[in-house]
Amino acid sequence: MAVLKKLFAYAGNHKYLTMLSLFLSFISAILLLMPFVWIWKVVQVILDVYPNFSLASDAAKYGWYALIFAAGGILVYVMSLLCSHLSAFRIASNMRKEAMHHVMKLPMGYLSKEGSGKIRKIIDESSASTETYLAHQLPDMVQLVTTVVAAVVCLFIFNWKFGVASLIPLALAFVNMSKMMGKDLAISMKEYMDALEGMSNEAVEYIRGIPVVKTFQQTVFSFERFYKSIKNYEKFALGYTDKMHIPMTGFTTFVNSIFIFLIGSMIILVLNGFNVSNLLPDFMFYAIFTPILAVATNKIMFASENTMLAEDALNRIESITNRETVKYPQTSKEIKNYDIKFNNVSFTYPDTDVEVLHNVNLDIKSGTTVAFVGKSGGGKSTLVSLIPRFYDVTKGSIEIGGVDVKNMTEKDLMDKISFVFQDNKLLKKSLYENIKMGFDVDKKDVLDALHKAQCDDIIAKFNTGLDTKIGTEGVYLSGGETQRMTLARAIVKNAPILLLDEATAYADSDNEYLMQKAILELSKNKTTIMIAHRLSTIVNVDCIYVVDDGKIVESGTHKELIANDGLYAEMWSQYRQSVDWKVGEFVCC
Repeated sequence: MAVLKKLFAYAGNHKYLTMLSLFLSFISAILLLMPFVWIWKVVQVILDVYPNFSLASDAAKYGWYALIFAAGGILVYVMSLLCSHLSAFRIASNMRKEAMHHVMKLPMGYLSKEGSGKIRKIIDESSASTETYLAHQLPDMVQLVTTVVAAVVCLFIFNWKFGVASLIPLALAFVNMSKMMGKDLAISMKEYMDALEGMSNEAVEYIRGIPVVKTFQQTVFSFERFYKSIKNYEKFALGYTDKMHIPMTGFTTFVNSIFIFLIGSMIILVLNGFNVSNLLPDFMFYAIFTPILAVATNKIMFASENTMLAEDALNRIESITNRETVKYPQTSKEIKNYDIKFNNVSFTYPDTDVEVLHNVNLDIKSGTTVAFVGKSGGGKSTLVSLIPRFYDVTKGSIEIGGVDVKNMTEKDLMDKISFVFQDNKLLKKSLYENIKMGFDVDKKDVLDALHKAQCDDIIAKFNTGLDTKIGTEGVYLSGGETQRMTLARAIVKNAPILLLDEATAYADSDNEYLMQKAILELSKNKTTIMIAHRLSTIVNVDCIYVVDDGKIVESGTHKELIANDGLYAEMWSQYRQSVDWKVGEFVCC
């Protein structure tokens, strides 16, 4: 079985526990069938001595046999589940560890694009699905198949005529079952799970955005994506139900009609001269025994669906683990300085065929401050993300101090770069732990960094100072305050290269002034690259690069670009108009 083979890749020696579990499940199925044989013997003895029941001395013995086999079957089944659970827990644990180990090696751009919530959901829910499959569903499947096969054999041992009568509805049930299985069902199952995942993601995004939606009175429009995801789920769910209802009705009808066929065969045999008293013990046995077939067959149908769910879960895990990781060398070449150079860099995002950067050449000198500006979607953030290898360039190369970033170890590359992004994250820990972030610094150093990042007013609000916790167990900070905290974190790191991507995006006028002072302090003697949507924040940088459609179309100082009367001059004019715009007097009629 392909699913089991894939799961065993995570099992190590625990795969032998799974094998033992399946063997014990097989033995359990045989043992649990034996009580029905002994009950039949009890019925046969009683009917043979009727009405002198005192002569049925063997009935009690056969009853004890039935009880012993039933107890033995249950005990062996419990042992089977114990083995399967131990193996399942280990496999699920190994699957999570391997997936997370792989995630840590993936490009940071992929993690940002997919989102931590989606990746966590895939890893947690998929491994949980395979755990349930191994712990319960797989042993049960072996037991069910064994039960059906052994039961079919028993049907022909005692009375082949009743056996044939019992198999006719089972055969018809399996014909209907086959219409609900196979490749089409696997495709439908994947589409269903994709639609369910899409609806769940849209629901989360919709709920998170409710405050903004209400503020701007966009409820109907914001609900559109969520509504479409619901309709998409409805299409697959109802479509699948409509497709399956006829074969499912046929399967359910036939699998539960064995007793009707037995009565019919009994009538036919009696009408054809068979003795009722001779047929009755066999009839009683089949009447007691065949419901097992109905139950087992019904469970097998759902067990096959569970196998498909486990396979789909594995495919989702592999959608992460099969992604190419970032390769780093064992040692770094020594860099000469902190110049950053782009050499004919082109880039296409993974899973797309549209090139977003085209033959970009840049030479940013060590210790200078430059800025990337341009229209949204022009490629500014993409340029910056290639420096720390959030993604790798498709063509060309990026160098730091004359060394290709691909020839630097991960630690060496990360140690040389500090980041302050538009969407900053604080951990649910104390302010001290958030700023320290693993560096060997004491509270005095952190307080100094907070002071340089203009965060004194934030600390002053809290009685517990640096020990104040962030998040559900503590306090929440505004977007501008969070960005200033991130600046303090970068000051503590004190890397020679600083990347600022829309660092003041969430800042109000007061916060922006404080952040500008903090950035000025932070960027001293560092190679600094800024992406800014507020052009007033970059007028004094050493060089401004105008990015448009994946190319550098203009470069120079603020004054030089204004004098050139090009795209930057147009952007500056529009920016000034937005700053100077004032609301006219409102006259109530």
